[in-house]
Amino acid sequence: MGLYIVMWIALIAVIVVNALSNTLPINGVTAAEISNRLDVLFTPAGYVFSIWSLIYLLLVIWLIAIYKKVKENRFKSKVGFLFILSCVFNIAWLFSWHYEQFILSIIVMFLLLFTLIAIYLQYNNQEKALSERFPFSFYLAWISVATIANMSYVLKYYNVDLGISEVAGSIVLVAVAVILGYLAVALSHDIFFVLVIVWALIGIAVKTDDTTMQYGTIALTIILIIASLIRYMRNKKFA
Repeated sequence: MGLYIVMWIALIAVIVVNALSNTLPINGVTAAEISNRLDVLFTPAGYVFSIWSLIYLLLVIWLIAIYKKVKENRFKSKVGFLFILSCVFNIAWLFSWHYEQFILSIIVMFLLLFTLIAIYLQYNNQEKALSERFPFSFYLAWISVATIANMSYVLKYYNVDLGISEVAGSIVLVAVAVILGYLAVALSHDIFFVLVIVWALIGIAVKTDDTTMQYGTIALTIILIIASLIRYMRNKKFA
C-alpha cells in the first residue's frame, strides 16, 4: 500500500507542476512561448495539447481502478515503480524545457518514452481495461509524438542540417509517426494509440502554412487511418 500512496503523490506532483508551468510560469515563460519562438513544421496546433487533460484524467481513473488489485496484492509492483519513474521524468522534462536546457530535454524525453514503453509492455493485448493498458495507450502515443516534435525543435534550434530540406525532413518525421501508429495496431491491436497519432497529425496539418507539408501530412494520415482500420478488422476477425 505504501507504493500505491507514493504513486498518488507522484501523479499529483506532475499535475501540480504542469499547472504551475503555465500559470506561474516556470522561469517566467510558458512551454508554448518557447515553442513558438521557432517555426518548426512538426509542431501541432495549440488545441492539440489539450490531450494532456485527458491523459491525466485517465491516469487518475487508473489509480482508482487498481486499488482493489493493490489491496489484494495482485498489482505488479514493477508497474508501480515504473509509473513513479515516469512522473519524475515528466517533471524533469518540464524544468529542462522551461530553463531551455534543450539537449537535456531530449535525454529526459527519451527516458520518459522508454519508461512508458516498459509500462505498456507489462500488459498483454487482452489487458485493455481502464485498470490496465488503456490509459497508457494514450500516454505512450502522445509522448511518442512529443519526442519527435522535441527532436525536431532542438535540431532547428542548433541549426543541424541533415542534408535534406526542412519540409522533406518533417514529412519523414510524419511518416515515422504513421509507422508507429500502424505498428501499435499490428502488434498490440491498439486502435487508441492510432487515434492519438491521428489527433496530433491533424493538428500539425492545421498549424503549418507550408502547402507541401500540409498535403503530405494529410495524405499520410489518411493512409494511416485506412491501413489501421483494415489491420484492426483483420485482427478482430482472427482473434
